[in-house]
Amino acid sequence: MDSDQHKKTQISLVYFLAAMVILFAFQWIFLAGSTREVAYSDFKAYLNKGLIKAVVISPTTIKGTMSDPTGKSDKPVLFSVTRVTDPNLIKDLDSKGVKYAGRTNNSIWQTIFAWIIPIILMIAVWNYMIYKMGMGGPGIMKIGQNKSKLVASDDATKITFKDVAGIDEAKEELEEVIEFLKEPAKFESLGGKIPRGILLLGAPGTGKTLLSKAVAGEAHVPFFSISGSEFVEMFVGVGAARVRDLFTQATAKAPCIIFIDELDALGKARGFNPLGGNDEREQTLNQLLVEMDGFDTQKGVIIMAATNRPEILDPALLRPGRFDRQVVVDKPDLAGREAILKIHSKDVKLADDIDFHAIAARTPGFVGADLANIVNEAALLAVRRKKKSVTMAEFAEAIERVIAGLEKKKRLINPKEKKIVAYHESGHAIVADALPNTDVVEKISIVPRGIAALGYTLQLPTEDRFLMTKHELEDKLAVLLGGRVAEEIFFGDISTGAQNDLQRATDIARAMVKEYGMSEKLGLLTYERPHNVFLKGDNWRPTEKEYSDEVAAIIDSETKRIMDEAHSRTYKIIEEKKKTVEKLAKVLLEKEVVEKKEFQKIVTES
Repeated sequence: MDSDQHKKTQISLVYFLAAMVILFAFQWIFLAGSTREVAYSDFKAYLNKGLIKAVVISPTTIKGTMSDPTGKSDKPVLFSVTRVTDPNLIKDLDSKGVKYAGRTNNSIWQTIFAWIIPIILMIAVWNYMIYKMGMGGPGIMKIGQNKSKLVASDDATKITFKDVAGIDEAKEELEEVIEFLKEPAKFESLGGKIPRGILLLGAPGTGKTLLSKAVAGEAHVPFFSISGSEFVEMFVGVGAARVRDLFTQATAKAPCIIFIDELDALGKARGFNPLGGNDEREQTLNQLLVEMDGFDTQKGVIIMAATNRPEILDPALLRPGRFDRQVVVDKPDLAGREAILKIHSKDVKLADDIDFHAIAARTPGFVGADLANIVNEAALLAVRRKKKSVTMAEFAEAIERVIAGLEKKKRLINPKEKKIVAYHESGHAIVADALPNTDVVEKISIVPRGIAALGYTLQLPTEDRFLMTKHELEDKLAVLLGGRVAEEIFFGDISTGAQNDLQRATDIARAMVKEYGMSEKLGLLTYERPHNVFLKGDNWRPTEKEYSDEVAAIIDSETKRIMDEAHSRTYKIIEEKKKTVEKLAKVLLEKEVVEKKEFQKIVTES
């Protein structure tokens, strides 16, 4: 569709340029042609010589024909002279027998080509520019129309709850909405009112948009879909007009569903505008609030919206009577991930050895979009390897590719660096195996992956976890420091390879002090605002710290104490397991990759 639109745009531009060329050609022919510009003095000289044949006199010019002054051609020459005040002009023309006539203005053709056609073209170009700027249609009068995509009830049925898995609680919450759209009289008989708006909250990729389409498909009603950013334009008042137009169209199509994706782009909390004047985005939000208050839910218009940043939404949107029901679309658990994998794999040719439960167990924390990506990557790998079906080997490789990045076997590492990486990763793995509160080591590799990873140790939890104890965090710190400590012990030096490990360890230690109340000196107080739970890697921090400099110094001191204790503990473990670390490192240097079974064998035999 985009390709066809691009071709149409190219053709339109070609036609436009061709029209401009034709216009200029006509202007040159009709207004200029092959007319020779002549000075008035030369005109009088030609007149005296009898070369002038006929003239047309206007208030500003004298145009006519004459014989070729050079005598090279017998054809008459068109000429044009800028007229000057000359009381003897008519007498001289009469004396030479020259035919003459008068004219007061330009011809109708000159007027058309000089003025009317250029004006029409300018209007057409302006209209075309407005269309390309995305103002809602080919004409400027359609600037206030909304850009929602209407999915008819017949098309909406293509996506139902059968296509949605892993979010059973959210589906149960929305079944009431479906029932209302199907049988509104049942609710109205007891005076019940359906929630005016339903807000879907969840991390990116959890299936919020898919869930809203499934609701429309189950209810067999039209579905209006629009992004929050599509309301606001550069012209003041356009966003508010589009909100009004959207609700007008939805009311006409009732019962139906309006779905606003990325609501935070439109519904950000209102505040002081440093630039002064009225903020167009705030006007659009105000209009949305007014429309949500004004329309009648009994008509069967349900508003659904999705966001992964609920903390920045305007409080007026979340009060009862607007988005008064909030449905959390959480990351799927083990059973949910298994169901999602089955849905995305239904059109993929799978080998008999595929175990979706095992794949789901190796992907904790993955959302629906991640799992869909894994299935696709596995299928692509099978095609590259010229296999007839996708096996567990391709799924395992796809999981590693998503977690650690693309494997780069052609990246050459010198022997010294390779040895450092081998001991570094061995340190991580041995410490992880030695401590009780750590995840199981599945694989150790010194093959470079991603942008900067020269090796990695893959650990996978045995079950889904939602809480971490203090002892578990301390064990995690020890595992993160295992690579750095192994370098200290075996090489008597340290490298830059532990930079990411140290950053993650420092974040955990600081969170233990500032957020989790795990410091005896600071007690049960927290010194950090909560982050967005739906966004991975959210680095938001308050602009000003909300504690004194004395407390800040204690926080730094306690963070360093936790890191130092973790370092001492890790140093002791690796000293005790020195032979095992050395043995594992030698195997890594030889094979580059050590799987779980071989790793367990090395540990038990040492």
